[in-house]
Amino acid sequence: MARASRDVRQVIERLRRELEHHNYRYYVLDDPIVSDAEYDDLFRRLESLEAEHPELASPDSPTQRVGAGPLEKFETVRHRHPMLSLSNITTPEEMAEFDARIRKFLNRERIEYVGEPKIDGVAVELVYEDGVLATGSTRGDGVVGENVTPNIRTIRSVPLRLHRGAHAIPELLEVRGEVYLPIEAFRRLNREREEAGQPVFANPRNAAAGSLKQLDPRITASRPLDLVCHGVGEMRGTKLPTLWAVLDAFQDWGLKAVPNRRVLDSVAAAGAFYAELERDRDALAHEIDGIVVKVNDLALQRRLGEISRAPRWAVAWKFKPRQATTRIVNIFPSVGRTGVLTPVAELEPVPVGGVTVRNASLHNMDEIERKDVRIGDTVLLERAGDVIPYVVKVVTERRTGHEKRFRMPSTCPVCGAKVERAEGEVAYRCIGLDCPAKLKQQLRFFGARGAMDVEGLGEKLVEQLVDRGLVRDVADLYALDAETLASLERMGKKSAANLRAQLERSKQTTLPQLLVALGIRQVGEATARALAEHFGTLERLMDASETELQEVRDVGPEVAASIRGFFTERQNRKAIQKLLAAGVRPAAVTRPKGPLAGKKFVLTGSLESMTRPEAQRRIEALGGRLQASVSKETDYVVVGADPGSKLKKAKTLGLPMLEEKALLKLLGE
Repeated sequence: MARASRDVRQVIERLRRELEHHNYRYYVLDDPIVSDAEYDDLFRRLESLEAEHPELASPDSPTQRVGAGPLEKFETVRHRHPMLSLSNITTPEEMAEFDARIRKFLNRERIEYVGEPKIDGVAVELVYEDGVLATGSTRGDGVVGENVTPNIRTIRSVPLRLHRGAHAIPELLEVRGEVYLPIEAFRRLNREREEAGQPVFANPRNAAAGSLKQLDPRITASRPLDLVCHGVGEMRGTKLPTLWAVLDAFQDWGLKAVPNRRVLDSVAAAGAFYAELERDRDALAHEIDGIVVKVNDLALQRRLGEISRAPRWAVAWKFKPRQATTRIVNIFPSVGRTGVLTPVAELEPVPVGGVTVRNASLHNMDEIERKDVRIGDTVLLERAGDVIPYVVKVVTERRTGHEKRFRMPSTCPVCGAKVERAEGEVAYRCIGLDCPAKLKQQLRFFGARGAMDVEGLGEKLVEQLVDRGLVRDVADLYALDAETLASLERMGKKSAANLRAQLERSKQTTLPQLLVALGIRQVGEATARALAEHFGTLERLMDASETELQEVRDVGPEVAASIRGFFTERQNRKAIQKLLAAGVRPAAVTRPKGPLAGKKFVLTGSLESMTRPEAQRRIEALGGRLQASVSKETDYVVVGADPGSKLKKAKTLGLPMLEEKALLKLLGE
């Protein structure tokens, strides 16, 4: 038995090392060496072994990145060394003055600096003790921040345990960094929120801050946050002479050091670096709003110290703001694929950040009312990076009294159907089943990457297909022949043949991809995968009740109602049947097999040894399923402390009861 235990421990440790290495290759180096399927297979093997051997659990396991339950509030953390803010400069002359002050203070002719992009995110501190992540906190007021450790742990580029490499791992390491949301991820998140009728984020920084400060780490985990490290607070047990050496050591330890950094030997070099990054900023995957110039020598940093809560040894050289003022000529509603009406401002054309802007989304009526935006207003417009421009604020001083308030129409501007706003929702929706605007957006979404991935199904083509009556639902795409497609504008025989081949290829899809493509409200990629893994087949999912849907991980009453409502709609079921008849074959997802395969569990009361989500994961890892409510189909009712009404119903039905010890035995502990 002891020999077997050692073998299992060795396998678990090996899997943990492999997975952390692959995380490092993917999220830090952007150079993966295994496919997603191979990674998922390793992850499932580790998850299964940890469920079978809970005594080998470890907080730094890759499976523990998302596991903590919701917090009631954030605790505070006092930083050992203050997290100082930076002084700002905006001109080459100010950069020269900064350099002159440094040289005069240190009585030196030349100073070596490190230049780095100033990533526009949320400042955080990570504390590693003996190489293990102990605490993650926000900057706060610089002296005291908020403890967001469970949320920091969900960020894949953050190692839970430092890697052993050429540099010795410090006994204590305080890492200073920036949490941010990549631009493409920001766009995707806002699209999903807008379609779900939720308020959108104004910019990537707001999105990152809102995501990092969620009391429920599972929400943070659903958002693709990233983190780069650019400095150090305290470091014990390892001595490094320069900031550049620290950044190299970060990479060695598995931390993601700030990219595009450079050693600068003069003010002229700093100016050239500034000009280069300002020129190339739109090509970057993340938002930057300037560069940061820091003295490279750490001993000199300590000699320089700080002044007015800012370090003497560093400065932020900010880019010129990419803003402009213009006038709102009109506000009109645009109809999305789920029928959501989004108010859009038609603007007097104005150049912002290298492009001429004519329209800007106003997101929803709540946002219009919050900013008090009116037709005829002069507004401050901002275009952050390559992100869609947005209205920052109204210049109320320029109002003439002729401005008009916008009202959402009561009927759809495209099809004339009634527009409704459900109680508790931000969004107004067209309820017309045959709305052409909804269909156009739905077709584009259906063919997008992450859904059915039909290359060539662009905006102009979709408009022709709908306007000519060639497509009335997504299933009609598969009935299009090459001759019909070739007759459309900008197509031709070759383009038509390519699109036909893409459509044919897309028939062999997966159930999660099809669920995303169907555009069910509040069902994104993560929920689609959870649904597919839980139900296995499309048929089972289509017939599931709201109660059964709530048995799926992270599916609550609201999401369950949305899914059930979609599948009970006659028109949706008809379109799905047409898709299947056209040859679309979503591959079923098999659930894990194990000793609890097919067994249904209900939990009532709280458990001492694990949280409810942890119990669900461990039951599912062995093939079982967790139900939201008691029924005659239930195999076991697990009774914890302070059980609720489920216990009474279970006794009435004569169902088998398990105390916590019996559950642990069943789980293999």
